[in-house]
Amino acid sequence: MNRIYTKTGDKGTTGIHGGGRVPKDDIRIEANGDLDELNCQIGVVRCALSCCVPEWDEILHGIQANLMTVMSLVATPAAERDKNPNELPENLVTDCEATIDSLTEESGPGLHFLLPGGTPIAAQLQMARAVCRRAERRLWTLNRQDPVPEEILKYVNRLSDLFFVMARCDLARQDWPEERWKAFAYKNKR
Repeated sequence: MNRIYTKTGDKGTTGIHGGGRVPKDDIRIEANGDLDELNCQIGVVRCALSCCVPEWDEILHGIQANLMTVMSLVATPAAERDKNPNELPENLVTDCEATIDSLTEESGPGLHFLLPGGTPIAAQLQMARAVCRRAERRLWTLNRQDPVPEEILKYVNRLSDLFFVMARCDLARQDWPEERWKAFAYKNKR
């Protein structure tokens, strides 16, 4: 019988891609933990959608699959990464940007900080945005110790923007007013 537990982590270490072991609070594991939490939060959003927005379910499913690859690559030290068989799509960042642009056209330009909330889906998307930002911070900390592929850093940065735009789009589709806090100073100076 195969068991889910191995007992190999009982002393505070965990395995990483390539066979090494690191402390469970190693920055690589912290970053992957935040990415895993983000993936779970996206799953919550997908459940909340209940297939009422099939094109969003497809987008979010793709992000979840990409995050699994991202986590595999993050779990692999840079010196061993060429041995990792998992690869991200070449158009990862540009596809994300295209989706952001398309949804921004639908909801209008976002020129304000918003209070998270509104519709249940918008609130869950704002939570995904916040978890994504935390994951991005951990990735940059890891990057100072062991280089993270630039594409991953860009992708996670774009994902937080995507979740913000999706939240705004859901509010617009539901004819729910945005609760604005303050204007983005850097965007409104242009």
